[in-house]
Amino acid sequence: MLANMFDRFKHRSYELERLDTGDYTAGEYEKWHREMWYIHRIFGEFRAMRRSVFKAIEASGKSSVSVLDVGAGAGELLCELGKWTSGRNAFLVGAEINAEAASGIREAKINAVQCDALLLPFEDGSFDYVICSLFLHHLSDKQAVDLLHEMGRVAGERIFVIDLNRDPLAYYFYKHIAGLFLQPFTREDGSLSILRSFTRDEMFALAKKAGLRDVTVEPSKANRLILSGRLHKPARTQAFST
Repeated sequence: MLANMFDRFKHRSYELERLDTGDYTAGEYEKWHREMWYIHRIFGEFRAMRRSVFKAIEASGKSSVSVLDVGAGAGELLCELGKWTSGRNAFLVGAEINAEAASGIREAKINAVQCDALLLPFEDGSFDYVICSLFLHHLSDKQAVDLLHEMGRVAGERIFVIDLNRDPLAYYFYKHIAGLFLQPFTREDGSLSILRSFTRDEMFALAKKAGLRDVTVEPSKANRLILSGRLHKPARTQAFST
């Protein structure tokens, strides 16, 4: 019985979430946004972003920085990053295919571009860093590879991808806790998100297929993984290339 419970985690699920099919009401979607704000703040995204892209920004020592968030939602992470980089000249942009979400990003006084994440309308190396959070697991395996390559193409320095880990203990813990606080829409999609997610080894393999170099996949708290890598050679290396 116990073995059967864990068999479902050997391979990721391809069942679509309601968020992807559009099977939700306007009220459910509005409440989902509010609940996701708390999930970002309490369960890991802000912490993971601080120890990834913000750490890289700090280490660079640059007075100006540009960051693109792909699948930015309502722009919560960019707003937080804007606070952390208040002493720098920061150019922050959110990329969203959803017109309502893009409008919400602009209302938060953040630049927004409505576009397809797999066809970013930017030239190679347009941004220092390109990030995405809790977006990778919404894609098919091929789309995930395409996204990582496209992010790498646009990033002059590195990309950072924060996502869930397909872990059985995290799945059953989330189902128990979410049932106490979250609406059914958020709870059910959240559980499915874990089943659709990649393991650490799988994320590493996706990055390699995407052509990324200097790849790392590190665990973060609250069952998060942080993938980082680059497509381009560092500028200092390019200067000596022949």
